[in-house]
Formats: sequence, structure tokens, C-alpha cells
Amino acid sequence: MRPSKDEALRDERYRLRIEGFGVGTWDLDVTTRELEWSETARSLFGVPRDQPVTYELFLSLLEPPDRDRIDAAIKRVAEGQGKLDVSFKIPLAAGRMQWIRARGGLIADDAGVASHISGIFLDIGEMKLLEEALRTRESHLRSILDTIPDAMIVINGRGIMQFFSSAAERLFGYTEREAIGQNVSILMPEPDRSRHDGYIARYRSSREPHIIGIGRIVTGKRRDGTTFPMHLSVGEMQSAGEPYFTGFVRDLTEHQQTQARLQQLQSELVHISRLSAMGEMASALAHELNQPLAAISNYMKGSRRLLEGSTDANAAKIGNAMERAAEQALRAGQIIRRLRDFVSRGESEKRVESLSKLIEEAGALGLAGAREQNVQLRFNLNPDADLVLADRVQIQQVVVNLFRNALEAMAQSERRELVAVNRKVADDMIEIEVSDTGTGFPDDVLPNLFQTFFTTKETGMGVGLSISRSIIEAHGGRMWAENNAAGGATFRFTLPAATN
Repeated sequence: MRPSKDEALRDERYRLRIEGFGVGTWDLDVTTRELEWSETARSLFGVPRDQPVTYELFLSLLEPPDRDRIDAAIKRVAEGQGKLDVSFKIPLAAGRMQWIRARGGLIADDAGVASHISGIFLDIGEMKLLEEALRTRESHLRSILDTIPDAMIVINGRGIMQFFSSAAERLFGYTEREAIGQNVSILMPEPDRSRHDGYIARYRSSREPHIIGIGRIVTGKRRDGTTFPMHLSVGEMQSAGEPYFTGFVRDLTEHQQTQARLQQLQSELVHISRLSAMGEMASALAHELNQPLAAISNYMKGSRRLLEGSTDANAAKIGNAMERAAEQALRAGQIIRRLRDFVSRGESEKRVESLSKLIEEAGALGLAGAREQNVQLRFNLNPDADLVLADRVQIQQVVVNLFRNALEAMAQSERRELVAVNRKVADDMIEIEVSDTGTGFPDDVLPNLFQTFFTTKETGMGVGLSISRSIIEAHGGRMWAENNAAGGATFRFTLPAATN
């Protein structure tokens, strides 16, 4: 049955309306391969109005890899096997490419024979550009997630993993394919493993956060069953009315090992510092006590000689007692001299040490709180002047003492900068310089700065710098101080360089 004039007019209006939206129409006779295109279809393919359109022309306009694929798809539709829905590119002028989507279906003629495929052409260039932009953004995000050290895991409201980053693969030992679709509780040891679904249910009902938006240290479990400490931060989002949770995991194993190492190092430094302080004090006391003990001995001997002419019945006994007292005074002096000799030897175990590592570890101890005090730290360390022959703990004691003194000196300064520099100097020595922008020293203080019991602090004992200089001199170096151009203090000391 032929369509009526009204129907034909309606169809023509509908076609024109579609054409007005940039949609091209086409019709292919599957028997004769005659092809008809609308004006919009010609425009999409860049075919002039006066150029005849053939099926062969259509295929020739496609890129070679697409021709066989599109021809096979059209033949399947002609055989009654479904609808046509294909996308392809065609090259245009100036090297441009046009993305087109073709859709169509088998249409019966007036006699009821399905002999035509009719359809539309759509310009999908913008959609393809958007898809490419999304793919680029996804690739960019993936590259970021592949390089950051923190693992990222996304789960849905039932605790099922939806995303598992490369860092998560390395950390937990599961591949992305193995992890996605599994409950995130497999990454937890007991009892959290059994309780995790309850944690999510409790949060969704009460909205009371325990980890979400807060972060805390928990224990993770690897695929091989080993556990490790980790810091977990969780954020929440909604998509299509469903909650999703994104977790960022940081392995704290190395951090805790570093903290344990720093605590051990701090204990060693405290121990050595106490021993050094006691030694320095003992040496100073020995020097001061020897003179009065010698005077006591002399007075005792003089008094005994005065008693020799006395007629007192107890004179002999008194003289004998004074002789013994003088002997004990001399004995005490000898003990103190031996103690002073022992302390002054300053024996230590010297090894080849990395100066940069010594200063880095000392900074972790001596510069605690520097960031909170807005102190700018600059360690300009020369790798060519790195190896020294030193007792690691003793030299770190010296550096920690200098760092702490610098922080105290800059406590009231507007400009707070601490600089550590090393350089090679003559006689195979390496000089270390620690400078601050504090208050510096008055001229009358500098000559006495390293004397025992001399201090510029209200609560200081005056043994820190004295001990430091003793340690440096025991290493064969020297230590001195001066005011710098910034108004602060600069301490320098030398150590013997070590060969590789």
C-alpha cells in the first residue's frame, strides 16, 4: 500500500526537521546497491551536490581499516541479522578527521519485500573528543595513582572493592583483578576482619565517624598473611544515590623503624652526654681539689714538726695522727690525678662515617620543633667532603648541642635561619660550620665560651660547649666560635677526612 499524500508530506516534514538538526539520512537498495544520500549526509562526508553517490564511493571514503568491517556489518543487516550501529572515521581536508555514526535497519518495500536499508548519519566528533578527553584524564589519574606511594582503595556501601591501585597491589600482594569484587575485609587481620561489615553498617545508620574523615593508625594484612602498621584515611562520596568510600593507606613499617632508630640514637646520645658531662666535671674538680689537698698535707706536716718539741703526754699520739692524715691527703690527691688522667685521655672508637648522615640524624633529634618555630633549615652539604674519621655518637652529640643552642638563640628573633655547611680545608681536614640568626655573643663572652662551668643561660651548667670542644680535640680537630654578619653566631669545628 502506497502512503497517502498526507503521510508522504508528513514524512517529508519529519525528514527535513531531522536534517535541520544536522542528521543525515540515507537509503541503500540491497539488491542493486543503489545509494541515496540527503544534503546533510553529503555535507558530513564532504561530497559535492553534483557528484553521484554510490556504495563504492561510500566505502572508498572510509579509512582502509574500516572498509571491510562496515561492509560486513551492512551485509549482516541485509540478511536480516539485527540492526546497523557502527562508528567510523573519514579523512577530510587539511588532515582533519570526521567521526560519524551510522544507524539503520532493513525496510520492506510496497510488496512487503525487505529490500532496502534506511538509516541516519550522526556527527559524533564532539562526543569522541569528549571520550578522548575522559580517557586522557583517566590515564593521567591512573599515572598519578601509579606513582604516589600511598595505596588507594575504593569500596561500595557493602564493603566490596571497586578500585585497587598499583601501590595497593605492591603493598598487599593482591593484583587488581584479584582484589576487585572482594570484600575489603580480606586486607585486615582479626578481629577487624569479622567486624568490618558491622563498622560500615553502624556508620551508615548513625553517621558517627570513627575513621572516615579522621584517619587513624590500624593494622593491615598482606596476601601472605603477614601484618604491618598503616595509617588509614577514608573519604566518602555519593554516586547514583549509593555511598562509596575511598581509602588512602600509608605503610608505617619504615616510619616506625626510623622512630625506633631515632629513639635508640637519642638514648645513646643521652648516655654519652651524661658520661661526658660527668667526666668534664670530674676533670675540673680534680684540678680544683688537688691544690687544697696539697695544702692540707703541708699544714699537717708543719703541725707535726711543731709538736716534736712539746712536753705534752699526748704529743706523740697527736703527731702520729697528723702524719697519717697528711698521708691520706696525699693519697686522695693521687686518686684524683689518676681520675683526671683517665678522663682526659678521651678514648673513643673512631670509624669512617658519612657526615651528611651524621648531621641528618642529629637534626632529627636536635631540631625537633624547628618547623613550629618557623625556623628555615638549609643543609648545604658538599658530597666531596662527606667522609670523616670519627666516633659517630660523640660527633652527633656535638652537632645536637649546637643545633639546640641555635634554636634557643633564635627564639626571640624575627629572622630565623639555621645553616649547616661542610668544606675541605688544609691538612686533610673537613670543616663543619653551623650558623644561626640569633643574638650572637658580646665581645667579652667569646674568650670564655668554651670554659667549664661558664654559661650565658640562666639554667645552663656550662659544660655543653666545653665537652664539645674536648670531643673535637680528642678527634684531632679544633673548635671555635664567632659572630656572623647576620647578627647571630657561627660555630666551626674540624674533623680528619677519611679516604674512600
